[in-house]
Amino acid sequence: MDHPIITASVLVAGLLLSAIALWRGWRPSLRTALAVGIALRLYLLISAAADSWQPLDFANGFKAAGQAILAHQDPVLATQGSWHFLPMIPYLYGLGLRAGLPWELAGRLVTVAADIALIPLVGKLAGDRNAPAARFAYACNPIALMVAVIHGQIEPVALAFLVAAYVLARNGRGGWAGAMFGFALSAGTWPVILLPPLLALLPDWRERLRSIVMAGVVPVFFLATMPLVVHVGWSDLLNVARYLGGVRPVVGEWGWTAWMTGGNWALAPTAAGIGQVVLYSTLLAVMWLWRRADRIDMTSAILLAFMIVTPRMGAQYLLWFVPFLIARPTRLSRPAIGLAALWAGLGYIYLTHFNDVGWWQNHQWWSRSSIAVIALLILAMPWSRRRPADLSEPATVEPEPLTDAVPSPAAKDIRGTAS
Repeated sequence: MDHPIITASVLVAGLLLSAIALWRGWRPSLRTALAVGIALRLYLLISAAADSWQPLDFANGFKAAGQAILAHQDPVLATQGSWHFLPMIPYLYGLGLRAGLPWELAGRLVTVAADIALIPLVGKLAGDRNAPAARFAYACNPIALMVAVIHGQIEPVALAFLVAAYVLARNGRGGWAGAMFGFALSAGTWPVILLPPLLALLPDWRERLRSIVMAGVVPVFFLATMPLVVHVGWSDLLNVARYLGGVRPVVGEWGWTAWMTGGNWALAPTAAGIGQVVLYSTLLAVMWLWRRADRIDMTSAILLAFMIVTPRMGAQYLLWFVPFLIARPTRLSRPAIGLAALWAGLGYIYLTHFNDVGWWQNHQWWSRSSIAVIALLILAMPWSRRRPADLSEPATVEPEPLTDAVPSPAAKDIRGTAS
């Protein structure tokens, strides 16, 4: 990275702005939150696009997917699975490239726009009384700034549709919630683990069925219409489907696998396979433990549990829980987000300042230091909110205990069916 000190200063400024706003009890308007959020993202966008360092997956896999669309090729097959998602985002990449924008800018516009959309959506997720603090906290959040702008990762796109799905589901709009969830799945496969809490937000099984149908229709639409957009035969769709959601069993970036490998990346199918069993068993246990909780709290618990036990990890995954934990903070959620941001910042800013040899040497202590982040993520889980307190909306965003953010008219039915 060409300007690490300036970039780090902007990220720290964002973190301090958020902390001061919460400490002083500021309630910035939506216009103020958007202005601050857009200003931070535009500055980092210009800086990141002009930087001589570009993230490896962004510069290679993502760019190749966008170029494949321009050449009317399937982005999955053209990259030999380097891009292993549906073509929704590559379509947007292709639009930016066709407009003549350099890739360093075109590839980030998609994620930056989605991250800006998340600012008001996080406010909606938090509830009317909590919205000002929550949306301003997200607007300034350094993890969001690093993942969406510096890395140009796809997580904000999936999250924007996912949070929209939660907001719609809480209002009982099953079909629309399902469609938004389907777009989230089309951006990245990981939101599938959140289908249970999303369905639990809906008032009855009729709306849940509508949601499930629409959640499936959207990804199938993108898959089935590919031959109309790119040069891929109907028979090739089976090969495309084989790659979708697939990942290589690379471990050693985070948590227990980093200590297993000495802080180095390693192809470890056995460890990855055992880790997947532990991961999904843990997620099922968390869903059971938080089955009576507010669905936003359940979602935070699921995503934090994922980070705690996952065998493979990228720094961009840390953004998954941020909108939900900001919408309904716990006593230690802010220190946990701050430490996670520090850890990610060391990876995005400090480690990228070294050559290959220096990067690998520093990666060993950096990846193993994630254990400290994991310890705080465990403490930041909404442990005391595994059972509902009451159905009233809180006056302010405060640490635990917190009551429901925006109770729907069918809240009693939701809790009854979920238990």
